[in-house]
Amino acid sequence: MSDNSAGTLLDTMPNVFDGLRGKVTPNAPMANVTWFRVGGPAEIMFQPADRDDLAAFLRKLPEDVPLLVVGVGSNLLIRDGGIPGVVVRLSAKGFGEVKQVSDTRIEAGAACLDKRLSAAAHQAGLGGFHFYHGIPGGVGGALRMNAGANGTETRERVVEVHALDRRGRKHVLSNADMGYDYRHSAAPQDLIFTHAVFEGYREDGETIRKEMDAVQQHRETVQPIREKTGGSTFKNPPGTSAWKQIDEAGCRGLMIGAAQMSPMHCNFMINTGNATAYDLESLGETVRARVLEHSGIRLEWEIKRLGNFREGQMVQEFLGRLL
Repeated sequence: MSDNSAGTLLDTMPNVFDGLRGKVTPNAPMANVTWFRVGGPAEIMFQPADRDDLAAFLRKLPEDVPLLVVGVGSNLLIRDGGIPGVVVRLSAKGFGEVKQVSDTRIEAGAACLDKRLSAAAHQAGLGGFHFYHGIPGGVGGALRMNAGANGTETRERVVEVHALDRRGRKHVLSNADMGYDYRHSAAPQDLIFTHAVFEGYREDGETIRKEMDAVQQHRETVQPIREKTGGSTFKNPPGTSAWKQIDEAGCRGLMIGAAQMSPMHCNFMINTGNATAYDLESLGETVRARVLEHSGIRLEWEIKRLGNFREGQMVQEFLGRLL
């Protein structure tokens, strides 16, 4: 992506951002956004002020301009060639609100941290949200991928999800409309989640606090939570755990450049210093190839890999193996 590309794109749609209240940044460094701290620039980044500002932007955006929406960037691997088109980043200021809306229900914005949602539920005396205390991400990502931990998943708490489509029209999806499965939602990919309503159950605060503390203690004991990481790298295959397959294939601690499969939890990929996205994705595909060769299991990425490869640095799935 050239330095002039953002200017060129802005020139093709000069009036799109007129009257909007959000922030527009050409050639925005995505390494500042993602938890891996790697990746090339976004051609244009737009941070809408709120839901109405986002809807106004979508109504004006030409349909042929690529659009990507990101939240807190916890499970994103942005490739070194960057992101073409417009990246919409939902900020905590405009999309991070969380509030109790009934005796057992909480509304949270897409940019609300999962940990904050858990804390709000605790304050409201609502059980069933303790698992969010251990998920390093935001509500939007949790809704999209049915995030879960400690035996509970997002689909068990969701009542309805509010979204905007590519033309800025509002949609409300029920739990059934979301089509949840393991680490997956069947909701249309072009929908941008803005907020959602969740339901818990009455529970005393001391019990909730103990459940949250247990989640935190588990994370600190077995996960590299203070590293530059994206959480679980691969989905658990049916009947087994991804970390067990990685470990048995001899990939615990494996490194490519400054990218490493964590010695503490080998399903966590970490940037030990100055890794590139190419290093990280190459490491992931090396692990997939070795697990496939060792056990015949095809691990599926849980981390979302997006954007363009840098010229001459394309990474093939399973390193091009045909097993």
